[in-house]
Amino acid sequence: MAGPEYAAKYKTLIYLAGSATAEVVADVALCPMEAVKVRVQTQPGYARGLRDGFPKIVRAEGYAGLFRGMVPLWGRQIPYTMMKFATYENIVEMAYRHLIPTPKEQCSKPLQLGVSFGSGYIAGVFCAAISHPADNLVSFLNNAKGATVGDAVKNLGLWGLFTRGLPLRIVMIGTLTGTQWVIYDSFKVMAGLPTTGGAPAAAPREEA
Repeated sequence: MAGPEYAAKYKTLIYLAGSATAEVVADVALCPMEAVKVRVQTQPGYARGLRDGFPKIVRAEGYAGLFRGMVPLWGRQIPYTMMKFATYENIVEMAYRHLIPTPKEQCSKPLQLGVSFGSGYIAGVFCAAISHPADNLVSFLNNAKGATVGDAVKNLGLWGLFTRGLPLRIVMIGTLTGTQWVIYDSFKVMAGLPTTGGAPAAAPREEA
C-alpha cells in the first residue's frame, strides 16, 4: 500500500500504526478475560476460572462489568504492543548495523536467535515501563467496584502508580517478550525463512 520507498522511509510509523490497530481490536476479546483474571488473582475464592467467573460478574454487574476496564486496558495494551513491535524492529536493526560486524545473512542461526532474544528482552523492558501505570489502573478498577481513575491515583499515589511492582514486571515482561520473539523466529528458521528484522536493503532508485 505504501510502496517500497515510503515503507522504508516511514517504517517505524507503519509498525506503530499496524500494532496499535491490531491491539484495539484484540482488546475487545481480551477485556472480559482480564476482568475475570484480576478478580481471581486479587480476591481469593472468587472463582476457579473463566467458566464460573464470567457468570458471576454478569450477575453482579451486568455485561457492562466485563468491559468496565476497557479504557485502562487500552491504555496499557496499546502502548505495550506499539512499543513491543517498533522497539524490537529498531533494536534488531541497530544490533546488526552497529554491534555485529558480520552481515546478518552470514551470521549463524544460533547468533541470529540470540539477537532475537536479546532485542526482545530489551523491547520488553520498554514495554513494561510504558504500560505499567495503566496495568496498575486495570488491576485497581477491576478489583474495586465503582472506583474511578481518580480513586486509583489517590489510593496508590502518583509515584506508586508508576513504580509499584515495576521491577518484577520488567523481569517478567522482558523474559516473556524475548522468549516470544525467539520462539517465533525459531519456527521461521525451521521453515527456511530469515529471522525477523535486520538492517534494511537500500530502496531501489527509479530510473529517469
